[in-house]
Amino acid sequence: MPPMFQPFELFVGLRYTRAKRRNHFISFISLISMAGIALGVTALITVLSVMNGFEKELRTRILGMASHVSVSGFAAPLSNWQDVLEEGQQLDKHVLAAAPYIQGEGMLKLGKRLSGTMIRGVLPDYEARVSDVGEHFIDGGLDQLVPGEFRILLGAELARSLGVQPGDKIDLMIPQATVSPAGLLPRFRRFTLAGVFEVGMYEYDRGLVIVHLEDAAALYRMGDTVTGVRFKLDDVYQARNVSRRLSAELPPEIHVTDWTRQHANFFRAIRTEKTVMFIILSLIVAVAAFNIVSTLVMVVTDKQADIAILRTLGSSPGSILSMFIVQGSLIGVVGTFFGVIGGVLLAINVENIVPFVESLVGQDLLSADVYYINELKGEVDYLDVFKIGCMSLLLSLLSTLYPAWRAARVQPAEALRYE
Repeated sequence: MPPMFQPFELFVGLRYTRAKRRNHFISFISLISMAGIALGVTALITVLSVMNGFEKELRTRILGMASHVSVSGFAAPLSNWQDVLEEGQQLDKHVLAAAPYIQGEGMLKLGKRLSGTMIRGVLPDYEARVSDVGEHFIDGGLDQLVPGEFRILLGAELARSLGVQPGDKIDLMIPQATVSPAGLLPRFRRFTLAGVFEVGMYEYDRGLVIVHLEDAAALYRMGDTVTGVRFKLDDVYQARNVSRRLSAELPPEIHVTDWTRQHANFFRAIRTEKTVMFIILSLIVAVAAFNIVSTLVMVVTDKQADIAILRTLGSSPGSILSMFIVQGSLIGVVGTFFGVIGGVLLAINVENIVPFVESLVGQDLLSADVYYINELKGEVDYLDVFKIGCMSLLLSLLSTLYPAWRAARVQPAEALRYE
């Protein structure tokens, strides 16, 4: 567009961003400022997207195995679990399915190898409705659990650590004693490995075994009682409301909890870490934005004669102020634009980038026993992207105010005295 069709301040401000023969250094500093803002915005968007993906993946895998809402007895096992199951399903429209369970701790023994574990007794048909474990079997499945045959299903990491394969016999011991002529002995039962599952979350793949509900009841001598009933919801964020309704309707001796309380500290820690990372990485953007101050101060010093001539030709201090705000803001706009594009592209492709980097360095960057999961996906929250872009633009704008104010205060007579 020809200069005459542009606002005067905008034209001059844009003109000052382009280098002349004697101020290449200032233009270089401007490019560094743009690159700094772009890198800061890219890093911020990428890290927050990765943390969003990490949190979502963890929540999906945890809630695929854990209960959305669970009901259990306060001081004793649940005896009337069939009534509780039916009442809970009819009580709230968000309840999709329910399943009884028996839960306890135990120890697996194979030869000299021992491993502590969490035992979950289930009814296969019911469990398939409330859990995703049936979709993650490497070998066998929930249908292999037959009452009275004492078959067991292990997580993949646990099976590897014990060195067992389907068909092997494993001793399962529980922390309850049996009185014998030799004294008190730990209660144990020999099980047959009938299947191996891998949900991709170390906590379950390494520490969970599944047996039939009746076998667990026989092992723990619980008879017809169970530990509790698990409920699956159509919306996991309704868990707190559903648990409150169940607490109000069910007898007072029944304890109701939900995933937001069971894993509250874990997800709160992730949110806190996300907030801290946002603050830390925002400092990168802030440092890059404040580089604009030094750039514009040098420009003002270099352009004092030009400013004086413009003032003598009738430009007001406000007009001079606008020119340098335009120049500094352009640096922020360009840097933010490329930063947003780069951040979104990196976040979308992080699932492919991480394996590529792992292949280059020859090392796993995401060890399942440390980070709970063994793969990472980016989850771009465009509200976060908008906030980051606005923050970058605001910091860039604030960085222009002082140099522009100094330019507006240049006195023509003083500036032209030595020209």
